[in-house]
Amino acid sequence: MSSTALRPPPNRAATAPEAPRHRVPPLARALLAHIGVRALGLVVLTLWAHRQHHGVWPVLATQWDAEYYLGIADHGYAHHLGGMDGGNNLVFFPLYPVLVKAVAAVTPGTRASTGLCLAVAASLLAAWGVYAVGARLHGPRVGVLLTVLWAALPVGLVQWMGYTESLFTALAAWALYALLADRPLTAAWLAVLAGLTRPTGIAVAAAVSLTCLLSWRRPRALAAAALAPLGWCAYVGWVGLRLGRWDGYFAVQRTWRNELDGGLETLRQFRSLLLYDSTPELFLLLVTATLLASTALWALSARDRQPLPLLVFTAVTLLIVLASGGVYFPRARYLLPAFPLLLPIAVRLTRATARYRRFALAAAVLGSAYWGAYMTLVWTGPP
Repeated sequence: MSSTALRPPPNRAATAPEAPRHRVPPLARALLAHIGVRALGLVVLTLWAHRQHHGVWPVLATQWDAEYYLGIADHGYAHHLGGMDGGNNLVFFPLYPVLVKAVAAVTPGTRASTGLCLAVAASLLAAWGVYAVGARLHGPRVGVLLTVLWAALPVGLVQWMGYTESLFTALAAWALYALLADRPLTAAWLAVLAGLTRPTGIAVAAAVSLTCLLSWRRPRALAAAALAPLGWCAYVGWVGLRLGRWDGYFAVQRTWRNELDGGLETLRQFRSLLLYDSTPELFLLLVTATLLASTALWALSARDRQPLPLLVFTAVTLLIVLASGGVYFPRARYLLPAFPLLLPIAVRLTRATARYRRFALAAAVLGSAYWGAYMTLVWTGPP
């Protein structure tokens, strides 16, 4: 017998090429991270509410603005202006309550549960759009970080409430992505829908129209520029016809004591909270910090030379929020759809050490969970 017959067989496992690792795609990581951040916030809210013997369902689905949207889905809009009581539901734009009514008609459950499910589903579409914008501009890693930061905003709990912020963010994000991908008509139709969702839909329309007007030699771009504001204009015009006055929608805003004053009320609130109030409300300090940080982040975004559509969208949104003479406390929520303001942070986190990046993200996620519960269980007003 030859000596080779006595040798052990070769170790096939050692010589075979290593099997490729199945990595989670970046988009899936972004969506899973979004769900994880919001789920943690929901757990903290539930535990906190349980200690206070408070129900979670009403907080998420039926209170404050959610009550108005459900009322519109049930009974429609008011026919008269009314007094200075802030109760006229014509101030709320129609797309979300129309969707709630349409979906509830063909699915089981109450309209409140339908509205909440629509908000959660829209938050996933929004997270996808936020990731898509970040990934297109700076790569998948920034896309994932941008999505996590958007989910972990201090008022991020609103993304999973019966409000319009998630739906509006989804429409805005995909409209901006369509502009970056040179699909102006798609962007314009999304801007029309955004204009039917929230008053700040005019910011999406401005981003689309201005970007497309700069490409005026292209017929498609000119058509998109004209189309983009039609959703917002259609609802404002319809309210005027319903009330029989050209300034009908703005008159409704005045009944809510909410009109533009060039920023005087914002500056008054800054001065009061930061200089004169010895015991300022903690939530109002958070709102103030959000407004100041957002302004600084816009300047940093301009310095980073963000694409024009993103700068226009965030600039108009900021201008509307800062120049408002209306109620102060919901302004952090009003800025929730302005996710491009977080791009400078996401880009810089990719350059930071892994330890610092983990610390920053953990602080943001835990802070969001705390502030979400505080906003709904301790703060006595709407978010």
